[in-house]
Amino acid sequence: MSEAPSPAGQPPAAAVFDRENPGAHGAAGTAAKAAFAIGIVFSLFQVWTAALSPLSSLVVRSLHVGFLLLMIFVLFGAKRGRLRGGVPWYDWILGITGFVLGFYHMVFEADLIQRAGDPSTADIVVGCVEVLLVFEAARRVMGLSLPIICGVFIPYALLGPSLPFGLAHRGFGFDQVVDQLYLSTEGIYGTPTYVSSTYIFLFVLFGAFLERAGMIQLFNDVALGLVGHAKGGPAKVAVISSGLMGTINGSGVANVLTTGQFTIPLMTRFGYRPAFAGAVEATASMGGQIMPPVMGAVAFIMAETLAVPYAEIATAAIIPAVLYFFSAFWMVHLEAGRRHLVGLSKAECPSALLALRKGWYLLLPLAALVYLLFSGYTPLFAGVIGLAGTAVIILGRPLSQVFSPFALRALFWVVLGGAIGVAAQQGYQPEKISAVAVLAVGLLCLLLKGGRETLRIVIGALADGARNAVGVGIACALVGVLIGVASLTGAAGNLAGAIVSLSGGSLILALLLTMVACIVLGTGLPTIPNYIITSSIAAPALLKMGVPLIASHMFVFYFGIMADLTPPVALAAMAASSIAKAGHMQIGLTATRIALAGYVVPFMAVYDTALLLQGDDLWAVAYVTVKAVLAILLWGAIAIGWFHRRLAIFEYPLAAVGALGLVLSTPLSDEIGFAAAAVFAVLHFWRTRQISATA
Repeated sequence: MSEAPSPAGQPPAAAVFDRENPGAHGAAGTAAKAAFAIGIVFSLFQVWTAALSPLSSLVVRSLHVGFLLLMIFVLFGAKRGRLRGGVPWYDWILGITGFVLGFYHMVFEADLIQRAGDPSTADIVVGCVEVLLVFEAARRVMGLSLPIICGVFIPYALLGPSLPFGLAHRGFGFDQVVDQLYLSTEGIYGTPTYVSSTYIFLFVLFGAFLERAGMIQLFNDVALGLVGHAKGGPAKVAVISSGLMGTINGSGVANVLTTGQFTIPLMTRFGYRPAFAGAVEATASMGGQIMPPVMGAVAFIMAETLAVPYAEIATAAIIPAVLYFFSAFWMVHLEAGRRHLVGLSKAECPSALLALRKGWYLLLPLAALVYLLFSGYTPLFAGVIGLAGTAVIILGRPLSQVFSPFALRALFWVVLGGAIGVAAQQGYQPEKISAVAVLAVGLLCLLLKGGRETLRIVIGALADGARNAVGVGIACALVGVLIGVASLTGAAGNLAGAIVSLSGGSLILALLLTMVACIVLGTGLPTIPNYIITSSIAAPALLKMGVPLIASHMFVFYFGIMADLTPPVALAAMAASSIAKAGHMQIGLTATRIALAGYVVPFMAVYDTALLLQGDDLWAVAYVTVKAVLAILLWGAIAIGWFHRRLAIFEYPLAAVGALGLVLSTPLSDEIGFAAAAVFAVLHFWRTRQISATA
């Protein structure tokens, strides 16, 4: 069947979603219906395995990849960038083959354990087919960049003794490579796929349920009520709304295409240039990946890689995330001052308090999630409980025709909490009780008026969650090839040594090299493989230079996110361009300028880990936070050319010296930074007062 081209003048939806959130608008007709049905089954399978743990970890990973392959070959054609109306017969064969091979580890689980390290001919054939299908599926979703980067590692493993330029190693046989990539937990079923098949999928599904429940509207109303009437209010609404969305949705592109539908037209209506409006939304939305408690998929992979609780990663990200959004907020405030842009009238802004009074119950699952995560429970357990609570809220809507909505939702949470408590005391798994409670409420609601419509919302959320997880999942599987070969050959350690040697022992040079590597890789890769590659290579190098492990990983994580704002690809800018009706290169360049102040945060976190809440010295945390805020204020003034009024020529170097001095954490640099900042502020406000007096 043919694939219909996208409407003229619009970037193909599949091209927008293809790396972070593919499939949501990438198909129509038969393909969409098939993907919808597969997505529901996929989500139910993931919830079943998360709540009941009936299968071994490797089997779950294998079936997870099987579902991903089936969905991708249904959603995406061989030619990228075109809307898909139907599914050709050969794509059905590829998809079904990938899905069926997903059962290989389950059917032959005992045999594979017994012959571990000695694969049979069937193992090698099946492994080759599965790896090839993963490469082709990733190509359809993300293009050629990631498959090429990962693909060159296979001949690297096979041709070890023959390699030039110091790349040689002892070499490995074809069967050893296939065994590593397919039969072990170091290849396509490695840690990234494990995280994708558990935490990531569950939290993506959680976000889909909250969006269907009405969380986007609540966040928009609260943001409008808080800052909509302020100077440059529409842009500030975009920053706050995207920041709030980031608490439940770790996909930057998904945030652009949800909150951006509301905020970008609002900004342009009140005088912001279309490119600037799109850039504000892109910048703010990308910050969702570092905003606790959910954050992005990378945070779960980082927790598994570092073998630390997820709550520790979320805690370390709190201050950098707040500073990122403060930076974006400050930049739009300065732009509004420079262009004399006003906000909405009070009459156009809803009451934030009234919005919270009407939709407070939607925050309960998020509150429960935060409590459980920071109380030491696993992300899997917290995600199941949060998902169950959200499903109960949605399914309980028909009962509000009979009972008070307030009393009804409060009762649901009391019953759900009581059931979980009883289960824990009696030794039962709370996840099972939650699943039973949701099923019981769902069956009850079918008997009431509006029950079927509500059930359709739940089914739609299940399909949305599966589609939104496709890009993340296939990236995790493919990057497993790189990790598997690097682990087999010891390549990561050699490359880390090369970085240390190239930097000449200079930490700032090593950080700059790492930043450039993250941004260059990010122009062709999504955040997840970008983080995995750079953390495998650069993070060990930074560790050798004395940078704490969590600081080095947060550094590459942060700049992997910034890469999605950087032209020429600038995926977040590409998504925003379809709404703002401006060129994505122009949006990307503007977004880079808006995010400029945020570039100082990861450097400061490396030089002073108190910014990551590492340690118990609260005074140190307060001190470095104040320095970071002051540095952001100065960088923002430099980037926009405005503080209280337009900067004079001599004020630029003063602000730059102050900002740079505050980034480097040495007593002398701090003194220089504070002194330069003070001189800048005194001169600027004195000059402003003089101009006002003579006006």
